[in-house]
Amino acid sequence: MSGQTAREFTAQMSVREGRWRLYVVLLNTCERWPEHRFGRAVPTFTDRTDALSVLGFEPVPGAEWTWSEYSATPDNPASPVVLIAAIRVRSWLGVGV
Repeated sequence: MSGQTAREFTAQMSVREGRWRLYVVLLNTCERWPEHRFGRAVPTFTDRTDALSVLGFEPVPGAEWTWSEYSATPDNPASPVVLIAAIRVRSWLGVGV
């Protein structure tokens, strides 16, 4: 890496309209967030790592996926649950810089 340090970001995965998507959150930028769309099945760990690689990122060593759930309609405990997974990732040089 020629002495430069890769920048760290948060990658998230969520489901929209029945299909999973993985995206890397780039704060304080006008850049489009890198994104990969999967099918309807929950992507495996390998699927997610491969998708991050295609986008130019990799999990930070020791990082693990964490899962959170949110109510689709705030203040309505009967509304559907939205699942979001997150992991810390680092860019390869030149990506997300």
